[in-house]
Amino acid sequence: MIFGVLRDNKVGEYRVIMTPLEVATIRDDGHTILVQKDAGLLAGFSNEQYQKGGAEIVETTEEMYERCNFIAKVKELEENEYKLLKENQIIYTCIHPAAHKEQVQAILDSKCIAFTAEDSHRFGSVNCEAAGKQGALMGLQAMLTINGGKGKFVSGLAGAPGMKVLILGGGLVGRSALQVLHSLGAWCTVMDVNYGVLREIGKTYNEKVNTQLSTKQNIKKLLPEIDMVINCVKWPKERKDYLIDCDMLHLMENGAVIVDISNDTDGAIESFRETTHENPTYIENGVVHYCVSNIPGAIANSTSVAYAASVLPHIQSILNLGVKAACIKDGFLRRSLTAYKGYLTHEETSAIQNRPWIRPEDVLNIKNEKLDLAPPATSTRSDNFLSI
Repeated sequence: MIFGVLRDNKVGEYRVIMTPLEVATIRDDGHTILVQKDAGLLAGFSNEQYQKGGAEIVETTEEMYERCNFIAKVKELEENEYKLLKENQIIYTCIHPAAHKEQVQAILDSKCIAFTAEDSHRFGSVNCEAAGKQGALMGLQAMLTINGGKGKFVSGLAGAPGMKVLILGGGLVGRSALQVLHSLGAWCTVMDVNYGVLREIGKTYNEKVNTQLSTKQNIKKLLPEIDMVINCVKWPKERKDYLIDCDMLHLMENGAVIVDISNDTDGAIESFRETTHENPTYIENGVVHYCVSNIPGAIANSTSVAYAASVLPHIQSILNLGVKAACIKDGFLRRSLTAYKGYLTHEETSAIQNRPWIRPEDVLNIKNEKLDLAPPATSTRSDNFLSI
């Protein structure tokens, strides 16, 4: 198979999905590798390194799509890529399909085979870990007086108390942010709806981290004394309410910070609007908001190395076994199948966009096989089924 590593062109995105080491591994499996020119340059990997790994360097995006059977990148498809998609071509990237209706339509129209990478991670995405850890540090940057923040030092100084931080969500993102902030001396509270998660966090940190049930009332009660909120909640897209609405911003002191790591339009924070690395913050009702959507891009080398290692087994499985066998073998890969030759196969997208869908095991005709099982990627359900 001809496998291609695309250069990501999203503003502020510097990661690459495969490093030269993974490229060499795929070559050793007997596949042809094309890498778009400068795909890894900003992450610290030169064209020459990819060539030494056995790749051919290709100049344009158009040639990549034209020649490759299977293509991969880090972030969503750009609008100029829609018309380049080909029938039966395999795509693996972070599609975020439920939030990108036009992108989904282009994928369906092309009749390609698309996997949304963010749903394929059995042990959680390393990008989530990176977003939590680096997002915490970005929040500390936003807290500086010179950036509009309260000017509090994370652990405090002699005679001056440290920051009080509220982390919403105790999943991989939240625990990663907590790891950084607690180690730096912040006074941390974690809220979640899962008592088991709260108990585990308390045990891990010898009960030196406060934990509370995540409710709007508990958040309201705590906000007046909180210096920084870190949102790590993947808010169900069908919900029309918020964990923190605009009125609640008045409960916070001027210069307090909200870091919306799990940011999304109609997400958990009503005052969210997406920002970039070039212009990362804005102030609303006196509260500094940091809402960069691709935080891991700021540490492109580390995230590229870690991410490439984590997704290599999926890519190898598809290349070496084919889509059908790979989806039988791994339920997490199967649940990430977003579209198959013109059919929507992603349940959350069906529910949010009111599109008919078909289960991956049905469209692949593998429901009678011995399937590796995986939980649904989200809590969103759809019974808007399409039969074929």
